[in-house]
Amino acid sequence: METRARTLVKAVVWNAIGLAVMSLVGLAMTGSAAVGGAMAVINTTIGLSCYFVYERIWSRINWGRLYG
Repeated sequence: METRARTLVKAVVWNAIGLAVMSLVGLAMTGSAAVGGAMAVINTTIGLSCYFVYERIWSRINWGRLYG
């Protein structure tokens, strides 16, 4: 079972990568750094929240784990 701190760090790092990618995609698609950045921040906020909850749910499921 993972600690909440580990789950949070994993989620933040993953979302930082996603924020950078989404910012570039938003800039490329809209031609505006402000609009692309806003899209990226909104997407990252939603994604981070969903990912954290998803990881916490899976941390309670024993299926597929190997012990020993």
